[in-house]
Amino acid sequence: MSDDTLRALRAQYSELERRLDAGLADAERAAVRAEIIALFRTAEQQATELAALKEDVKQLVDKWKAGEGAAKASMAPQFAGERPVVHADHLGASTFAEKGWSLLSLGDYDGAEAALLKALELSPGDVQSTALLGWAQMLNEKLDDAMMSFQVVLMKEPMNALARINVGFICFKKHIFGEAIEHLSKAIRLDNDKKATLYAHFYLGLVYLEREMYEDAENFFLKTLVLGPNLIEAYYELGRSYWFNGQQDDAKETWRKGHAANRFNPWGKRCEELLQAVEAGGAPTRP
Repeated sequence: MSDDTLRALRAQYSELERRLDAGLADAERAAVRAEIIALFRTAEQQATELAALKEDVKQLVDKWKAGEGAAKASMAPQFAGERPVVHADHLGASTFAEKGWSLLSLGDYDGAEAALLKALELSPGDVQSTALLGWAQMLNEKLDDAMMSFQVVLMKEPMNALARINVGFICFKKHIFGEAIEHLSKAIRLDNDKKATLYAHFYLGLVYLEREMYEDAENFFLKTLVLGPNLIEAYYELGRSYWFNGQQDDAKETWRKGHAANRFNPWGKRCEELLQAVEAGGAPTRP
């Protein structure tokens, strides 16, 4: 909807409101009723078209993520959170929570954080909004803020495995390896969320790779690929574990498999690039 269209509709609304406040003669009532109905139908049609456009824009975002914008391979968990249910609360907190979820899905982490902070201002302590805020902060590299948000979630929901693996990931990023192992291992023991269990294995592999415990890293990456064959970054990191453990042939074969599994994926491309580099006499960088 253009600004001109919105201004025109608003002007019609204001004029109708003025006429109603001034009082209507009996002869006017039918005509004003018809104008109100027409204005409502026009607004409804514009809203429908905007909603359709909004869904189309989401497809553009998906295409962007699959193309150049996704070239930066990230180890952060893929966003996973239930869409909040919008209900008629007088404060409007659920509306802001739903907006935050939508912006998170679109990759607008700053916008998501602002919306979710507003939701929590209106409804302090809401667990779902706090968890979504943690996602926004983590994906926006605000690791300390994200840690606090997820810890609040875990105090209220100790069995929340997704929040726990996110804390484990943040601990890994901050090189707090002991706490990372504790949280990730607990998520595996809980085993109440397939995505959390998958990423817990992957991040434990990263922790042990970082600590140069290559056989332990290999075991966790192999388990990751059993649980999630499409998590291509596990091929990349498994190959690195093999290489640093003196298993160069296994490393090369693993990178070949990673590229073959999804050559359009950023991590599939990285597998191919690293394979070409080592075959030309290079070597992976150490953790």
